[in-house]
Amino acid sequence: MSKAWVVAVSMGYGHQRTAFPLRDLSPDKKIVNANDYEGIPREDKDIWASTSHFYEFISRFKRVPVIGTAVFYLYDRFQKIFNFYPRRDLSRPNETLKQAFRLIRDGWGKDLIERLSKGKMPLITTFFTTAFMAEEWKYPGDIYCVTADADIARGWAPLDPKNTKIQYCASTDRVFERLKLYGVRAENIHLTGYPLPKENIGGQDMEILREDMRPRLVNLDPSGRYTSEYGPVIKANFGSLPKSSGRPLTIMFSIGGAGAQKEIGIAIVKSLRDDIRAKKVKVILSAGTRRETVNYFTNELKNLGFKEPFNDGAEILWAIGLHDYFEKFDETLRVTDILWTKPSELSFYCALGLPIVIAPPIGSQEDFNREWLLKVGAGLDQYDPIYTHEWLADYLKDGWFAEAAMHGFLEAEKMGAYNIDKLVTRTK
Repeated sequence: MSKAWVVAVSMGYGHQRTAFPLRDLSPDKKIVNANDYEGIPREDKDIWASTSHFYEFISRFKRVPVIGTAVFYLYDRFQKIFNFYPRRDLSRPNETLKQAFRLIRDGWGKDLIERLSKGKMPLITTFFTTAFMAEEWKYPGDIYCVTADADIARGWAPLDPKNTKIQYCASTDRVFERLKLYGVRAENIHLTGYPLPKENIGGQDMEILREDMRPRLVNLDPSGRYTSEYGPVIKANFGSLPKSSGRPLTIMFSIGGAGAQKEIGIAIVKSLRDDIRAKKVKVILSAGTRRETVNYFTNELKNLGFKEPFNDGAEILWAIGLHDYFEKFDETLRVTDILWTKPSELSFYCALGLPIVIAPPIGSQEDFNREWLLKVGAGLDQYDPIYTHEWLADYLKDGWFAEAAMHGFLEAEKMGAYNIDKLVTRTK
């Protein structure tokens, strides 16, 4: 039975990736995109499009020397997350939030909420603006807003946070406390954790995750330095490890929806080319759904001497549609040892026992995601990708990747999707 509407926005991958593990709650397991649904009014679509196109432009333009950095800095100030200490009242709305509410009160989002209001199912959204629309246009059911970063800006809370009916599913303790500083009542905030794919966990016993960790730890600690020192902890969580993983060390490099940082992926392959040829390392370039990114990776791999269909150690992961892409991505993670990405919502995937190599952050929220990863101990900043073959070998020899994998598994919340299910359906 359908239990809730699950609503995201198709701007980048973050909000839709966050919604994907919750799709079982929705009618026909489909996620509603607030900015791209059948019958959306032209006025609404234009407002969403201007926001999306501007974000993608800024993300790419950031790579332009000097001026790109300056322009992105000015843009990022509008979504800036202020220092948490000293604790103080941060409930005053900024101009960006006020402008969003002016658009909503002029009719933005009314059509969407009226369509969804025909029943009284709970509404779960991974984007704050759609939560505001639901409340402003008197959505009859419960409204849940799922946060997608380790810390959040003032824009996640509405104009009148003390009187909002929006229920927040907080991804971290810091988000929980931050929302209180923004004026949201504590009883409206639920510390659920970020929703990770259930297919990679396997229920409360985490059978799938435990199974996947065994060969991963073997690959991440070839010298046995970490596993010998922390053998009892590893055995208590995973039992005995196999003598061999049965696969080469596998690195997935994942880029965001705007296609930024794709050059890093090629630099990784170029640096590791000899190890890839020797079948010691496998590199998966996760290109998403953008054909232009796939074409870039295809051409660059050919220039490096790899041949299509790229099944000789350097591969491209992509799909035409996001649903298929997320399914492929989650499935591939099960045989991945290291996830290399900018600190987006993928930072939370460290809870799957995946050490994160942190590419340079893009935006204020990613700075805080990086800080969270380092505090948890599940992430390691990248060195120059050109010299990956050197520092990667040192990290492996010292057992640092195995240590990061265990920190993510032990310290980061894994059950976010299950916790949100229980909260929304009010089950024990």
